[in-house]
This record gives sequence, C-alpha cells and structure tokens, in this order.
Amino acid sequence: MSANPTVVFSEPKKVVIEDRPVPKPGRGEVLVKSRRSLISTGTECTILKAEFPKQSAWADWGKFPFLPGYCSVGDVIEVGPDVDKGLVGKRVGTYAGHAQYAVAPLAQLREVPPEVTDDVAVFFVIAQITFNCVRRAEMAFGESAIVYGLGLLGQIIVRALVFSGARPVFAVDVAAPRIALLPKHSSIVAINPTKTNVRDKVKEITRGRMADAVFEVTGAQALIPGEFEALRPLGKFIVASSPSGPSTFDFHDMCNCPSYTIIGAHISSQGEVETPYHQWTRARNAELYFDLAATAEMDIEKLISHKEPYTKAPELYGMLLKDRSRAMGVILEWDA
Repeated sequence: MSANPTVVFSEPKKVVIEDRPVPKPGRGEVLVKSRRSLISTGTECTILKAEFPKQSAWADWGKFPFLPGYCSVGDVIEVGPDVDKGLVGKRVGTYAGHAQYAVAPLAQLREVPPEVTDDVAVFFVIAQITFNCVRRAEMAFGESAIVYGLGLLGQIIVRALVFSGARPVFAVDVAAPRIALLPKHSSIVAINPTKTNVRDKVKEITRGRMADAVFEVTGAQALIPGEFEALRPLGKFIVASSPSGPSTFDFHDMCNCPSYTIIGAHISSQGEVETPYHQWTRARNAELYFDLAATAEMDIEKLISHKEPYTKAPELYGMLLKDRSRAMGVILEWDA
C-alpha cells in the first residue's frame, strides 16, 4: 500500500486531496481502512475560513496545512507489534481525519455493532459531544430547555433532552429546513425567531417560569448575549458550540445578579476512564449511541443531507463555506 488519499486544508479556504504515505501502526495502535468519515461542518469550516482571533485557541490549533476530521468508521487491517491480531477485520469508529488509511490508538477504538450501518455509525463522536452537553447540564425530569441553533449538534441535543425527560424543549432556528428535521414529539416546541418572539413564547408555555436551561449551539458569538433573555433566575447556560471570537458580556447583569450558572461542555470534559463516580466516559456515551441507533430510537438517517465520494471533498467544503444552512450530516465515502 503506497497510496493514501487525504483531505488537506492547504491554506485558508482551499481544500485539496493529497496522496500521502500509508502510516504504520506502532505499539498500542491499529491501522484502519476508512469506510466513511463525517465532516464537522461547524468546527472544520471555522478552521478553513481562518477568521478567528490571532491570539486564541483556534489560532493555536488551526495551522496550515491542516488535516481536518475527527469522525470516522472503517476496518482494522493491521495491528501494532503488541496488539491482539484478533482485531483485524473488526469494524470500528475512530477519531481519525479524512483519509483512506489512518492509525488509531487502542484506547480510542469504538467497535461498531453489526446492526448499525456505516452511515449511522459515523455520527458516534457527535453523539458523544451532545450527550455530554446534556449530562453537564444535569437536567432534571420536567425541566424546560431552549436549544439555540438546529445544526447537527443542536438536532441531537434536542433529541437527547427529550430522552432525558426535559419538557418542554424549545428548538430555535431561522432556517425552515432545519426546523423541518425536528422529531414530531409533544415535548418539542419549534420557534423561528424571525416570526415568533422567543422570550414571549417561552414565558407563555412555561406559565411565566421561563427556561431552566439554555443550550447555545449557534456558534455565533454576537447572538449569545440575547440568548439569556428567556432564562430564569438561577438557570443554567450551556455552551455547546465553539464560537470563533469574543462576545460582549456584562457579568453583573447577565451572571451575578440573576445568579446564572454558565457551563462549558467541550468533548474534552468527558473522562477517559470509567469509575463509580464518573461513569459517562466517551466510550460509554458511544456505547449508548450505538444502542439507540441499533433500535432506531434515534432517527439519525434523516439527518444525512449529503453523501459523496471523498473525491468530491473540495466541492463539498466550497458549498459549506457559501451556505451551510441546508447542510446537516455531510458524509465522505471511502469505499465507493
């Protein structure tokens, strides 16, 4: 094996496919041949645009040339010198980028059940992120929540909130195609803020109590201050997105006086080792996702908006840079 087509951000707003060497697995590693990879339309487009502040975590990470991607499913075809050869042939999820072949450490492998298709399995990292967001919020049965932004993360957060017993769940977005993808469930209240005042609607339905929790999933830093308007005193504000710049924020009026709790929910806040005191690791959340997907309790397939051969990656990213309001799950096929 000498050819390893790999998606590369060669410079801001430019995507190419390079033929790179096939990596060799070392100790504690396996080599995986990709079947599918999922484009993270928010994170990856933020890097690709490179419009973040020069002094930021984005700038520290997003250096060009950049290898995008962190959601992949494929087959183990080779193992490192100290790894069980019985893993060869296993279908696994990994955090690998968009490439035909990738090395993955054993600790990050997620074995995919046979009942779960490649197209659905590749969403497992997004599920880990979103399930963790809901867990970080510590939602109680019957508490109300607002989800601002119904992209891929927002859609799954809405579903996870319903599973957790949240009621009602206000799902907010300006894009009608995104609202149309919401499950038909009595707990979900869809709101287009260009047509309906969010605060007024929340006040009406919660009988004046307002929302117990707000989930920010737009990634638009300018919108964040306004998202506190429908949050009750002592409510929780969960940052589920990764804004690419600063927001103007009055810590007295928007935090101290109403005594809000502001919670970050980055994927890194999940532990790697399961203990009696911390059971919900990344692996455990992935396991739960596969269980839900296998029984069709989580309707992921309807969230797939694009599926194309990896050779179409430059065109897909170009489409996302222009307008990603109609994009949801964007999948690259590596075995087509």
